[in-house]
Amino acid sequence: MTQTRTRLERGRGALGPALALVHTGCAPTRSVLTAELGVTRATAGAVAAELEALGLIRVDARPGGAPGGQGRPSHRLALAPDGPVVLAAQVHVDGFRAALVGLGGRIVATAPACLTVSADPAQVIDAVVEAGVGLLRETGRRCVGAGIAVPSAVAEPEGTALKPLRIAWPAGAPVRELFTRSLAAAGIDHPGFAGNDINLAALAEHRHGAGRGARHLLCVATGHRGVGGALVLDGRLHTGSSGLALEVGHLTVNPDGSGCHCGSRGCLDIEADPLAFLTAAGRRPGPDGSPLHQARELLRDHAADPSVRRAAHQLIDWLGLGLAGLVNILNPDRIVLDGLHRDLLAADPERLRAVVAERSLWGRSGAVPILPSTLDHSSLVGAAELAWQPVLDDPLTALAAERVG
Repeated sequence: MTQTRTRLERGRGALGPALALVHTGCAPTRSVLTAELGVTRATAGAVAAELEALGLIRVDARPGGAPGGQGRPSHRLALAPDGPVVLAAQVHVDGFRAALVGLGGRIVATAPACLTVSADPAQVIDAVVEAGVGLLRETGRRCVGAGIAVPSAVAEPEGTALKPLRIAWPAGAPVRELFTRSLAAAGIDHPGFAGNDINLAALAEHRHGAGRGARHLLCVATGHRGVGGALVLDGRLHTGSSGLALEVGHLTVNPDGSGCHCGSRGCLDIEADPLAFLTAAGRRPGPDGSPLHQARELLRDHAADPSVRRAAHQLIDWLGLGLAGLVNILNPDRIVLDGLHRDLLAADPERLRAVVAERSLWGRSGAVPILPSTLDHSSLVGAAELAWQPVLDDPLTALAAERVG
């Protein structure tokens, strides 16, 4: 085997890891890429050139050196602003949203949110794909994959929604199969991927948001209704043996609380979600907007109201109890909160952190950072991560039929 051929094969094997580094912002220059990959400068240069030829990144061949810097400045690497996209969607109790998402978790375009969800999953998924196709037509972008986030535990690898929460889909709805079929009918020749919405939010935060750099990241969030959680271990979602791990919403935090649809009482799912906050504050959900939006507006616009403040403290205490139990079991090195929980953290960060520290063994021995999520539409971005994964694994194979240049 010649040296040239060996270099080419080594370079091809580095394409996926190299793209992942640029995708997550970990390789802003070719010198950093060289160091992270552990290859020669020549190989790193060839890898960067190949990724540029695929239309995925841009290489700045004339970078400006920092004032007073020594040596030749390295070429800068950036994601191609006009590169391919994936179709991403999120379904929730109050509707769905479709978007086009580029590398780096950048949302390129979104369709107006739909405010109703049919009991027929095929009908909803067809509407999602129709909205996505409209965006592709408007923008003229290449689509290289598709992912959808749903409010349900999703069995792996089948992609079935085992127990959709608060939407009237049947248990075991074949979401991935329906999605792939609808994409094919619309002329998108890529398989559809499906995942739980909170799992995907955690994946997005780990790659592009407040969870970057964490080894063991715990994400807990309120959706439009209910509470979910997810764990990322060494960069990979921990989904259990079949995709059902970490149903944190069914931790009991108030034994004397209301009955839960799971059969228990006082679960985090019903004690610390948007409807619980509105109820505790003496408000009823209005006909316009989701409970999540209404709860956020109430907390933002009426924080000084004693009833709102008491409700916030009550939910913070229940949330803190739940997080303390999770800290004892999982020992994460970071916690990220999303949905209404992000707003509760902002309203009284010291109270929440004090409850977690007081009620958890690891919290007493060393504070666990509790941070707000930094991504808007994190589940959408996470759905896009599912679709981008085949490209990140092997860009040359995934884009062979669409290669530019």
